Amino acid sequence: MSDTPPSAVLAVDAGNSKTDVAVIGADGSVLGAARGGGFQPPIVGVQAAIDTLAVAVAAAAADAGLSASGVARHVSACLANADLPVEEEQLAAAIQERGWAATTDVRNDTFAILRAGLPSGDAPRGVAVVCGAGINCVGMRPDGRTARFPAIGQISGDWGGGSGLALEALWHAARAEDGRGGPTELVRALPAHFGLSTMYELIEALHLGRIESARRHELTPVLFTVAAAGDAIATSVVDRLAEEVVVMAGVALGKLDLLDEPAPVLLGGGVLAARHPQLDERIAELLAARAPKAVVDVVTAPPVLGAGLLGLDHLGAPASAHERLAAHYAR
Repeated sequence: MSDTPPSAVLAVDAGNSKTDVAVIGADGSVLGAARGGGFQPPIVGVQAAIDTLAVAVAAAAADAGLSASGVARHVSACLANADLPVEEEQLAAAIQERGWAATTDVRNDTFAILRAGLPSGDAPRGVAVVCGAGINCVGMRPDGRTARFPAIGQISGDWGGGSGLALEALWHAARAEDGRGGPTELVRALPAHFGLSTMYELIEALHLGRIESARRHELTPVLFTVAAAGDAIATSVVDRLAEEVVVMAGVALGKLDLLDEPAPVLLGGGVLAARHPQLDERIAELLAARAPKAVVDVVTAPPVLGAGLLGLDHLGAPASAHERLAAHYAR
């Protein structure tokens, strides 16, 4: 009986709200796939978070007609909340103990967006900026060099992300209503989203828990709608996000010596993938000034594709395997 694992890569893309797992053959074919719950080790602990992964891994293995134990040669896991190298190492060791594969590589989930947006048969080269609930940026070169930021929030110098934009909109609207700030349509649009008449009512509802704090992210699209109508303060917030995206991309490109040559700058996450025209145009304008040869694109492929491609990279799989995997997710 052969000791060769029945598949090449166990690809995992785990975000705060959901996890996607794919069992990938040596030729790049998807043998099985499953979706599971969110991955939140800071809240539930490392082992409990990996228990959540294990449910999705078992389902994907079963979909492939395989056992989860020793299902693949290599685990390629791109995980939310793996923000620092020390966290990646800790999570890789904990996943390796589960016996899903002979080797394990863990990266921050932003690397999945980057790899998913790069040509499937090429060595990874480029930069990705992701703006979802938070904001992050990573870059890679074929020689293995990477560029990254801690991306933990305000303590690591971050500004932006859907949550940050919603708070910024609330801040401006509150000050507009009580006279400390300039006039803005946000003062009416934000409470109206929740069926309320004034910012005071919205502040009270959020403070007392009548509106759950988690629902603040619903205000981010409202901010973009108000900005698109010409509101000066809302526009200033959108412009600041564009500046933050470009400064992160520019710094990452510089660290990788890619500022003076054509290089992909890939945009992903819910805020950037929404293709707000004002934001897109401002990013393009600012990036053209900072990195004229950069080529901007938006990643729409599922991040689990990126995790799978990184796994195939690790194993030295042929270009045909990369192309087959990319074609699967293109469908």
